Amino acid sequence: MSENPAVSVVMPIYNAEKYLRQAMDSVLAQTLESLQVICVNDGSTDHSLDMLKEYAERDSRITIVDRPNGGYGRAMNIGIDAAIGDYIGILEPDDYLKPTMYEKLYTTALEDDLDFIRSDYYRLTTNANGEEKLQRERLCNKEDYYGSILNPQDNLDLFNIRMENWTGIYKRSWLNEHNIRFNESPGASFQDNSFWFQTYCWATRIAVYDEAFYCYRVDNSASSINQPNKVFTMLDEYQWIENWLRSQPRLAERFLGIFLYKKTHNCEFAFSRLAKEFQLPFLERYASEYRKCIAADELDESFFWPDELSRLKSIVADPTAYLDAYRQGSDPTSRLEEARQQGKLALFNYYRRSEGLGAACKHVLGYLSGNNARTN
Repeated sequence: MSENPAVSVVMPIYNAEKYLRQAMDSVLAQTLESLQVICVNDGSTDHSLDMLKEYAERDSRITIVDRPNGGYGRAMNIGIDAAIGDYIGILEPDDYLKPTMYEKLYTTALEDDLDFIRSDYYRLTTNANGEEKLQRERLCNKEDYYGSILNPQDNLDLFNIRMENWTGIYKRSWLNEHNIRFNESPGASFQDNSFWFQTYCWATRIAVYDEAFYCYRVDNSASSINQPNKVFTMLDEYQWIENWLRSQPRLAERFLGIFLYKKTHNCEFAFSRLAKEFQLPFLERYASEYRKCIAADELDESFFWPDELSRLKSIVADPTAYLDAYRQGSDPTSRLEEARQQGKLALFNYYRRSEGLGAACKHVLGYLSGNNARTN
């Protein structure tokens, strides 16, 4: 181990007082004690900063960066720039960690000289009685990816591993070598996409750890994923990624096809969360962007399942007609969480109806191979 901390944990914090103590307690209780905890207070107006100062008085591993609000991406980049650890982790202040997370990930990353390593995680919900429920989520639907050293340069299917950045740690020197940073767009919406895509474009040695550590809260109404009124933020994020990718001709030649494929998944997710009045403007811009790629013969149809390709072509051909047909079906915005709660078969049927059989298999296969729901 070097003289630097083993892991620097970046925490971007904005008005997080409700859950902040649980997050802080979990990172300070890590069995890996060689940590730097960088708390970037992004202009909080609640008691978050006071709570951070209280913790910093008791633990010298904590560094507080207090700054005016600049958005999630800016806060993350400030934290990365302040990091001195061998590897960098991410902890959202409304989530928490299992105690052995960084010890196990760091030991493996160091032994195998990995650019980054990610792990499975838990979906965290709280019932009306305040009892927490943890449900394990698999990052991969291919078991042979776990425990192996993988190279995205040779295997583009690795881009289909789930993108949750906070499930892992990243070699700091490697991030700096390739200037891998977050898009500094306003607010806190989907900036994880740009970081995720850059990491896979530059990595040659990655791994997925077959254990869950990170507890990801999905029922926080203040979370950015629960704000359906941000119409074009996902499209803006992918425009940023596309601009970055096209500025790197060697990377663009290799990864433009997989980029255009993965963009469809995440933009369809964003579309499913929009209020009805915003759906057509979103689809019109989405269709316009793909028309240009198709006209330039840049869309690699071999990445797509037949139902995925058919859906994209329907949107491109006539966004209004697609939306009419979509609305005559079911409303996935309100039914996805219900399907998750009902179990495996309901979740499979939800995706089958809304996205087709092929997409349903891909969405649910990881869920089927994972653990059953468990209670903390």
